[in-house]
Amino acid sequence: MTDMTSPQPPTKVRPAFVRNLPLIAILTVAIVGFFTLRDYLTFETLRENRELLLGWRDSNYLLVALGFVAVYVTIVAFSLPGAAVASVTGGFLFGLAAGTVFNVTAATIGATAIFLAARWGLGKTLTAKLEASEGTLRRLKEGLRENEISVLLLLRLVPAVPFFVANLLPALVGVKFRNFLWTTALGIVPGAIVFTWIGVGLGAVFDRGESPDLSLLWEPHILGPLLGLSALAALPIVIKSVRGKKEI
Repeated sequence: MTDMTSPQPPTKVRPAFVRNLPLIAILTVAIVGFFTLRDYLTFETLRENRELLLGWRDSNYLLVALGFVAVYVTIVAFSLPGAAVASVTGGFLFGLAAGTVFNVTAATIGATAIFLAARWGLGKTLTAKLEASEGTLRRLKEGLRENEISVLLLLRLVPAVPFFVANLLPALVGVKFRNFLWTTALGIVPGAIVFTWIGVGLGAVFDRGESPDLSLLWEPHILGPLLGLSALAALPIVIKSVRGKKEI
């Protein structure tokens, strides 16, 4: 009997350049933004416009909140300068509780945009190479998968890891999207609270003619708890490593 099944059309494979367009766009905007916006997204700009911003907030809270989140998402998604200023502004305009929620929401959405852009393009290629790798790369890949959540939390909690790196690296090594999403939202909460808290007292700082002191982040009473959380996130990795050596 003749097979009447029609042949399936070949799956379209997008050229590498097309798949990398979102990441290329992000990097391009990031470079341009670094040179054109770094003198505008500052605490001085916030000081000069504080009354205007507070007036807008008082007259239309929801619209200003949505606008703030949209601007913050753009800053994070395109790695523009001013992320710290935006975080502090969240506390200045909306207080500790709402400001933290807005900051975490915006930063998570922006981080997700970078992750998906990188994963769709360059990350897809690198993940395929890791899947086919042997030797040291294979062991590293397996180790990452066994400790994926702990590693993702560490990337968020360790203060020395740049936010852009913590967004990009997981996409390039093929971590699960759902794990990236929830560990990002959870892992940035401690830092978001600190930045938002600084913003809550920003009005008084401006009244004294001063600028906020972000070196507070490196004070022992701030850095200590963050490092403690980092150690807690790393604990499962240490335990697995010790157990593995005992089995050997």
